Amino acid sequence: MVTAAGIGDLVLRVDGSEPVSPATVEAVLDLCDRAEDGYTHGLLTVFVSGAPRPGWTTDVSVGLITKWERAVHRLERLGLVTVAVTEGPCGGTALDLLLAADIRIAVAGTRLVVPVSGDATWPGMALYRLSRLGVTAGMRRAALLGTAIDAERAAAGGLLDVVVDRTDDILAEVAAVAAGLSGREVAIRRQLMFDAGERSFEEALGSHLAACDRTLRRAAAS
Repeated sequence: MVTAAGIGDLVLRVDGSEPVSPATVEAVLDLCDRAEDGYTHGLLTVFVSGAPRPGWTTDVSVGLITKWERAVHRLERLGLVTVAVTEGPCGGTALDLLLAADIRIAVAGTRLVVPVSGDATWPGMALYRLSRLGVTAGMRRAALLGTAIDAERAAAGGLLDVVVDRTDDILAEVAAVAAGLSGREVAIRRQLMFDAGERSFEEALGSHLAACDRTLRRAAAS
């Protein structure tokens, strides 16, 4: 892995083998606060790994899950490029953050796992994001049965952008590109893409034209 200094200061590491906790929620919110308060360009990087152990929901409440899902959603909408890097098993909070990132990088040998709670898979928002990214037969088995998805199959299904032996070079490449992009403009384009699955061409056209007009005005003013 590259050092934090090599990819900027906005770095978080999350262990998916641990159940969601108030501390994990606060860590994500703190990262979002720092991103929104001090950065208009650049990259936010989350390193995630680990999958929940049996009985992980014992001390978890709906209230805590609500706070967690809202924190992940806030990170998902930040005005910065977000990248998640995963290695080994990836489930629970690790999977949530991975699927919420703009760019998803896995080390060879990674497995994505929808955790099981009791007699069924966990029905959190990871299922929503899996569906939004595209449901293949393998993803459906993962969502319904908890079957692990290996890195190569996840990449083929669009859940991962790249699978590598070492992450240094690809992270440096993404960081270099992100450094030249406006976080505000990244957020606008991401939202246009999010809306595409829910809006008709006619409904989406106005938003896209407004974004094009904004881009032309910014170019003329520069």
